[in-house]
Amino acid sequence: MRSYGFLSTHPPTRCGLATFNAALAAQLDGGIVRVLDGDVAGQAPPGVVHSWSSRARGGWPAAAAALNTFDVAIVQHEYGIYPGADGEEVLPLLRRLTVPSIVVLHTVLAHPSERQRSLLTQIAGEAGAVVTMTNTARDRLLAGYSVDSSKVTVIPHGVAEPVGGPVGHRDRPHLLTWGLIGPGKGIEWALRALARLQDLDPAPTYTVAGRTHPKVLELHGEAYRAGLHQLGAELGVGHSVEYQQVYHDQAALGALIGSADVVLLPYDSREQVTSGVLIEAVAAGVPVVATPFPHAVELLRDGPGLLVPYGDPKALAKAIRRLLTVPGLADRLSRRSGGELRWPEVAKSYAGLADRLLDARSHTVGAAA
Repeated sequence: MRSYGFLSTHPPTRCGLATFNAALAAQLDGGIVRVLDGDVAGQAPPGVVHSWSSRARGGWPAAAAALNTFDVAIVQHEYGIYPGADGEEVLPLLRRLTVPSIVVLHTVLAHPSERQRSLLTQIAGEAGAVVTMTNTARDRLLAGYSVDSSKVTVIPHGVAEPVGGPVGHRDRPHLLTWGLIGPGKGIEWALRALARLQDLDPAPTYTVAGRTHPKVLELHGEAYRAGLHQLGAELGVGHSVEYQQVYHDQAALGALIGSADVVLLPYDSREQVTSGVLIEAVAAGVPVVATPFPHAVELLRDGPGLLVPYGDPKALAKAIRRLLTVPGLADRLSRRSGGELRWPEVAKSYAGLADRLLDARSHTVGAAA
């Protein structure tokens, strides 16, 4: 059986990348080299074989040595999670690896700085294989960076098996946004849209679930969340909004998603090529209303949701109203969500890619001998 070394942020860190890594690692045999945004102290969680502080330069040789004890290294990439400018210390780590590597790209910028473009191009050059989670990200990578197309494979973001049932019966339509909260999430647009829906009988409620993003919290505290509370009060919809400032486990999140009539993703980002929240909503069969960030365009166009312009609460309210009032529309859209891959199937794709890398290496070694 192959063994896999995973390099990533990892629980108890609470972010989408850590959650992704934990879900994938749970399906494959191996261990985790955990990247910490802080000092390495205390007992490591189960499965963690080494911890690397992103605030300490020069930790990459030890992290590479830990990964080299496995058959294949799977490296999650996002600018800024590794030490150095734009997380540059992941590059010498990749060069130090003696085992095949798979680099998973969580962000592919359309307009990177020259440094970011050069860094990602070099990372792809060092990797044995590169994974994007959408065709949009693959196309952007090949068009904007000097990357060998034969190295790039598209493997969708995984989703968990449904756990638990809906949270009781709701007397009013339920709108939902979840994830780490901060500027760019677009929740202010959702509040303005909610104010335009107060003529519905019954008027919808809106749940915003998730903690403030740790980097936002560090730099700005709870200013964004406080601004949302103030805006809701000014619009007269504060009583219809519930803020769940917690990090839900999979069972609680599954139940919450199952209670929603519409998931709102009114993000301001024009760069987001991968959204785990979007995939989970679609897999759960809940209609989505989203702005046209790249992953939403790829997944929702003629699919399980509606796209609305950026920063347009009138259009957002119109789309929500359609889903809540047009007979059969929500059901027709949710039926289009079939075929989304669960984590066991996604893990099989990574295992198959790893096998191909190892087979190619053994043939190269055999030919050299």
